[in-house]
Amino acid sequence: MPDLSTIRTLLSQEYDLKPSVELAEATKDIYAKVDRVISPADWAIFAPYVVAINRLKKQRNAVILAHNYMTPEIYHGIADHVGDSLQLAIMATKVTEDVIVQCGVHFMAETSKILNPSKTVLMPDMAAGCSLAESITAEGVAEMRAKYPGAPVVSYVNTTAEVKAASDICCTSANALQIVEAMDGDTVIMTPDRYLAQNVANQSTKKVVFWEGSCIVHELYTAEDLRAYRESDPEVKIIAHPECTPEVVAEADFTGSTSGIIDWLHRHNPAKAMLVTECSMAANISDELPDVEFAKPCNMCPYMKKITLEKVLYTLHTMTQEVIVDPQIAEKACLSVTRMIDLSQSLAKSA
Repeated sequence: MPDLSTIRTLLSQEYDLKPSVELAEATKDIYAKVDRVISPADWAIFAPYVVAINRLKKQRNAVILAHNYMTPEIYHGIADHVGDSLQLAIMATKVTEDVIVQCGVHFMAETSKILNPSKTVLMPDMAAGCSLAESITAEGVAEMRAKYPGAPVVSYVNTTAEVKAASDICCTSANALQIVEAMDGDTVIMTPDRYLAQNVANQSTKKVVFWEGSCIVHELYTAEDLRAYRESDPEVKIIAHPECTPEVVAEADFTGSTSGIIDWLHRHNPAKAMLVTECSMAANISDELPDVEFAKPCNMCPYMKKITLEKVLYTLHTMTQEVIVDPQIAEKACLSVTRMIDLSQSLAKSA
């Protein structure tokens, strides 16, 4: 990918991207969804990009899939579908457009390509990685299989295509416990997030053994910090992601995936809530929960924040940054992902 200076020069030759009060006004319906978290001056900066991207994606027959951790101007401004990893994986099986632009991190784009081998999948920044995906390899999966012969391998979707291909089934934070419980045998191998595995083990009838990976965002939160925050503000409801440590989860009023967190907040509508997860979550859902005051602290994912409007526009304009997965690996990885989707949907219907 060219440096930002080169990207800006190219885009400025093709698009008028100067801050525009007129375009801010023309996109006021979108701005109404983010006016609690983006100032009018900043929206005037974002609006030309939002207009250009939304126009260009129609020309390219493209769809934009965005994770819940994207910034508000992406989440509300240009995304066609938003959600957690499971929701985006399911949506990737349903899109009809020729081009998928993945606003998230690299493993998500790989998952979309695995599920759509004939489509073009674009990644606005190939350097948008994931500490979990980088912590485990296919060789690591083989090592765990040798250590626990016969135990099924459940790998988090936050993994590379090679790891998915080496696993029996995938899971997300939304369905990890259900997937583990559905496996045959008494012992289940989980990779690569040790904290998700420990939190699942605390609720599972299975013996869960795990790889020693972790998320650089969620491992920063501590139980001591949460206790101190609750002491200073007893009214606050603490909502944690299961990639946090078991000690943090024990302090929370609710623990769930990003979609689970959104659902809980809608059902309970607390006066104050602290989301123990990535920063952009609260900003993205503040419009739909106007009665909830979102409290800090907040940890930001440096990988997710590599995805910007500027990079999305460049990628769509040039049709570059295409994600390619080896067909043989993709075929095996697809089995793990589709097993997860099929099992999740089957369990949901029987619930």
